[in-house]
Amino acid sequence: MSWLVQPRLVNDPFGDPGLYLDFRYGRRAILFDLGDVGALSSRELLRVSHVFVSHTHVDHMAGFDRLFRLCLHRPFPLTLIGPPGFVAQVEHRIRSFTWNLLDENSVDFCLRAMDCDGLRLTKAAEFHAREAFTRREIEPPVFPQGVALMEGEFRIECVALDHGIPSLAFALREVLQVNVWRGMLNELDLPTGPWLNDAKRAVRLGMPDDHPVAIPGGRSIRLGELKGSALHIASGQAVAYVTDAAPHPQNRTKILQLAREADQLFIEAVFLERDRALAIASLHLTAWEAGSIAREAGVRYVTPFHHSARYLSEPDVLREEVFESFRADERRAMRA
Repeated sequence: MSWLVQPRLVNDPFGDPGLYLDFRYGRRAILFDLGDVGALSSRELLRVSHVFVSHTHVDHMAGFDRLFRLCLHRPFPLTLIGPPGFVAQVEHRIRSFTWNLLDENSVDFCLRAMDCDGLRLTKAAEFHAREAFTRREIEPPVFPQGVALMEGEFRIECVALDHGIPSLAFALREVLQVNVWRGMLNELDLPTGPWLNDAKRAVRLGMPDDHPVAIPGGRSIRLGELKGSALHIASGQAVAYVTDAAPHPQNRTKILQLAREADQLFIEAVFLERDRALAIASLHLTAWEAGSIAREAGVRYVTPFHHSARYLSEPDVLREEVFESFRADERRAMRA
């Protein structure tokens, strides 16, 4: 099975948080958090269409200037979504620069910023280059509760966690995963090519079996014939991202719902369980709790990050504790 996106941490586990989701088929990427993005090339950053920011502590937002500067001369928009008050913070950052060289002949790059309270988008604004990035109010898109973005192939789910302030956690969930069995294409005397993307899209949109799919050469085939032979349909990919959350039951419940049966969970593991008092005081998860959450949520793979610098002299201990907790049930079953 091929994944819709290939996710990877932007930095090492002790660096600024950030997850780069590279779309496998298409010149596009999404970012969860916008800390130091020095590890990403200009080419990679220019592929970013949306950034979902958990909160605006500097280690989660410091990469804004570089991304914004790179996008100034591109023709398609950049959308940033963050917690309540985010639109105003983006506006203030933009207004800190001087824009006297912009006019009606400039590339009309558009930056969109939106507030999200974990349930819905509550506020939105656009900033256009030809208007010297003056704030223009717009209506935020309306999606189902707990969804920050919805497109044909996937949606971005979100929840607001308690970090002393709202800290958003996100999950990308593919609607359906549709893969092509090339062997069956040959048996049906069907070519490969872009037309298969149309067929996949029709499946994800729930089109009826008698829906005609155009084939190069002026032919067509019923969608139902493809679904029963050349297309393999399965549950879509799910990638969850959780950071900066106080270690208490209310947050745990929300994280478990967001990350349920995810293929990959990227989750903060800031302190060891032996230093739980520090985790409670700073409103962060311990490595043991991160692994326990991943296990209870039934995720396939867990990747810890956002490690405290106090463990730099023993860089593997947090990761080891996460996996010890994650595999606790497995070890108990082996001993039984």
